Amino acid sequence: MLSTAFSPGSPDWLDLGSTDPAASAAFYGAVFGWTLVPAGPQAGGHGFLRQHGRTVAAVGPLTGALARPAWTVHFRTPDADRTTALVRGAGGRVRFPPYDVLDSGRTAGFTDPTGAGFAVWQPHHLRGLDTVGEPGSLCWTECHSIDAEAAKAFYRTVFGWQERDVPLGEELYTVLTPAGGGTEDAHGGIVQLDPAQTAAGVSSHWLPYFEVTDADACLATAERLGATVRLPAADVHGVGRLGRLEDPQGAVFAVITSTAPGT
Repeated sequence: MLSTAFSPGSPDWLDLGSTDPAASAAFYGAVFGWTLVPAGPQAGGHGFLRQHGRTVAAVGPLTGALARPAWTVHFRTPDADRTTALVRGAGGRVRFPPYDVLDSGRTAGFTDPTGAGFAVWQPHHLRGLDTVGEPGSLCWTECHSIDAEAAKAFYRTVFGWQERDVPLGEELYTVLTPAGGGTEDAHGGIVQLDPAQTAAGVSSHWLPYFEVTDADACLATAERLGATVRLPAADVHGVGRLGRLEDPQGAVFAVITSTAPGT
């Protein structure tokens, strides 16, 4: 599962782009208990979202006229410039080229060939998120794609991810691990969007999952605060109880109360 060891190719940062960062911070503060810590006047309105003093995400204003509110998953890279070249070579699009974020690290943003947006983080002074896998923090990432096979080939080329298909109900679910990792290092999955979803206008995207102690209570709180429940809480055998939401600004995320190992 996710850890802060941050091997190359694993999720190491999470950004929320919002039409109203302060309102988004207030929403997630009520849902997860996060607090907003502004990054300073030089940060262009960005801030850190923290829980018990530890950074679990970041939030900032949208950039670009066509940008829409969304969570962006960042994956660890030792060389953002080399990763950019790999993305181009594999048929992806560069949304913004590599640049240094003060002295914190180097980042770049991309869209995979199926339309899902993501980014990379090359750390300097900022290694990544302070905590993952705990209640109120990122615990899983999932690519919902209009062409899952094309997405797998792309990310295999860019990050060297390993894939493993596991039964999930009547379907197979592709679990992703960083290159050279074992089963315990799995950090995400890739799933095929079904025709009903694409007909409804759902496009390829990365979906972050946040661990919570009570998925039902979390969905109820979020809905009361203006979120839209896209997938009501449901049990997935061997995984946990999960639900999917769209926050009041339009960013999609999921919550899960994970099944304890061995149960």
